[in-house]
Amino acid sequence: MGLRARLRSGPVAARPAVTFPPAGLRLTPGLPKTPLCAVYLGIGSDIAIPEDPALSDIPAGYQSRIAALPGGPSKVLLAHWAQLLPKVAAFESELTALSNHDLRKRSLSVRYRARSGEPLARLLPEAYALVREAGRRTLNMRHFDVQILGGIAMFHRSIVEMRTGEGKTLTATLPMYLNALTGKGCHLATVNDYLARRDAEWMRPIYEALGLTVGIIETQMPQNERRKSYACDVVYGTAKEFGFDFLRDRLLLRRIREGQKDLLGSMLGQAGTVKNEKPVQTEGHFALVDEADSILIDEARTPLIISALPTEEEKLEVECYHWSAQVANEFVEDEDYEYDHDKRKAELTRAGRQKVRTLPKPEALDKVGMVNIYQYIERAVMVAREYTLDRQYVVRDGEIVIVDEFTGRLGEGRKWREGIHQAVEAKQGVEVTVATGQAARITVQDFFLRYERLAGMTGTALSSRRELGKIYKCHVVAVPTNRPVIRERLPDAIFGDQHGRWDAIVEEVVAVHETGRPILIGTRSIDKSELLSKMLAERGIQHQVLNAHRIAEEADIVSNAGQKGKVTVSTNMAGRGTDIKLGDGVLELGGLHVICTEMHDSQRIDLQLIGRCGRQGDPGTYRQYLAMDDDLLESGLGPKKAKKFKAIGESGNGSFHKFAGVFRRAQRKVERRHFRDRKGLMHFEKERKKMQRQMGQDPYLDTPG
Repeated sequence: MGLRARLRSGPVAARPAVTFPPAGLRLTPGLPKTPLCAVYLGIGSDIAIPEDPALSDIPAGYQSRIAALPGGPSKVLLAHWAQLLPKVAAFESELTALSNHDLRKRSLSVRYRARSGEPLARLLPEAYALVREAGRRTLNMRHFDVQILGGIAMFHRSIVEMRTGEGKTLTATLPMYLNALTGKGCHLATVNDYLARRDAEWMRPIYEALGLTVGIIETQMPQNERRKSYACDVVYGTAKEFGFDFLRDRLLLRRIREGQKDLLGSMLGQAGTVKNEKPVQTEGHFALVDEADSILIDEARTPLIISALPTEEEKLEVECYHWSAQVANEFVEDEDYEYDHDKRKAELTRAGRQKVRTLPKPEALDKVGMVNIYQYIERAVMVAREYTLDRQYVVRDGEIVIVDEFTGRLGEGRKWREGIHQAVEAKQGVEVTVATGQAARITVQDFFLRYERLAGMTGTALSSRRELGKIYKCHVVAVPTNRPVIRERLPDAIFGDQHGRWDAIVEEVVAVHETGRPILIGTRSIDKSELLSKMLAERGIQHQVLNAHRIAEEADIVSNAGQKGKVTVSTNMAGRGTDIKLGDGVLELGGLHVICTEMHDSQRIDLQLIGRCGRQGDPGTYRQYLAMDDDLLESGLGPKKAKKFKAIGESGNGSFHKFAGVFRRAQRKVERRHFRDRKGLMHFEKERKKMQRQMGQDPYLDTPG
């Protein structure tokens, strides 16, 4: 029997067949060119794979599972790559019989073939079989066929969607090993230092058993240690640190070149300061991005900037920030300023400008033009409205530290642009750091496009496949789960206001807690997690809180979150990089119960939280809570419509369940707005680099402040 997958209703015979590959689908170089199947495209398309000698190698158990996946061309690719599974399996009996020493020798022989020019695609089955055997011996973890399939997809420039608990960390060892055989830079980028070190140390025995070395890049690591880590075959680190090392090396190389040209300086012995310095980072060849949607989409707008030394004019700005923060609350909306909710921008009216001119000012501001002072006030007003302590940021050791809205973690070393960070510092009364010029700059997006080969993995990618495909030229494919997903979605609960919602959440926690099931409650911000914690404490419910204030306790809290009777309140920190395993007896009680207290700006974040339950075929349930006065409605639909829905909620008349679609519509609008911002950034960066290259400048170093 051939494989047939019906995506929508409609007879197959009514659609013309198109030979593989379908129009518009560009195969990765190295993919076999043998005809695969007939493909039926268009709305209501079907994919039909008739009986074909080339397809007889697909394991029967995977035919129906690939057929059940969403997507058109990606499903065809998966069916094609699945033909390699028997070829990988064919090496297993041979490799199992080898001693540890002989297994290492076999790996080194494959490395020799790779460095002699043999295509990696030809080496893939044997290389993946070696990694599978090394995993079985060293960690007692044998790669499942679905993990092998995911590794094949990643080799062919794909962003792979793998559900929570499907073993992305183990899967990553496959393409990392294969690409490391060439001896070129092979980097795995993740979201924070903790995960980078955890994954590297966890998987190190596999690589070392096969004769490869593993390096780790961390934030506070000295330059000489960084250089040693980059010299390793496989390097784990964060996207931020990889990017900053690239910029620092580029600055160093410029200084070295300029020192070589400075003949007089070298004669006077002044050019020797850089002669012994060397770049730390090897040339990037292959990058595998963990939590790819978070780094390649959510972080894409974040520029990595190395600042230059401040000037006297920039120091004068501190006075402006302090004064504007002190008087910002004296300005009234629609009277002194108009506020654009879509652009998040305040603009002073004529009356507002008159107020600025009449307000008493420090003497230092006499040197500042009135137009500039207007901008400081507008920025301070916007910050007072939009930036809230324990939501967008925390104060730690007298510094403003950004809380990443997508991961709930602290964005160490990050600062908001365009003076926003300094305005927040002035608002909180901490030392205002001078907004210095830029010595070097690159965006996360641009940094990863520099790699010759790119791949990624995440639990949520399909909803962003158009963007990932367009910008990064990557396939986006969903890999089948090792076991069927039996997670159950409970009906949404919508309330007239936030007070009613929080009360209902507490009641549900009390009811489920009595059954002994563990509960994970996801909140959007730190202050909301603290509020819910206080309410649970008043009801006598023992619980743990995981947010950016409790980073040191993260591993311990997460490891116990699936134990019987545990209640965990968490921000988005529990949504990524964690795997909550169920304790004894929890399976029989129904597994982990997840409560989503609010809908996030991106559906992917909601799905990440939901994915904490129902891992590896385990049972689990989740419920989404909403309120008619949620912030999402204002940010997505605007203040006028948000006020309308808030009034409906305050009326308390009837059920609010019919408004469930309104929240999803607001979420989609916010997602589209963020997508437009990222497209705008991409266009701006492209034009900026083009202009600077025409001027003979380095686009990463000769950047305007």
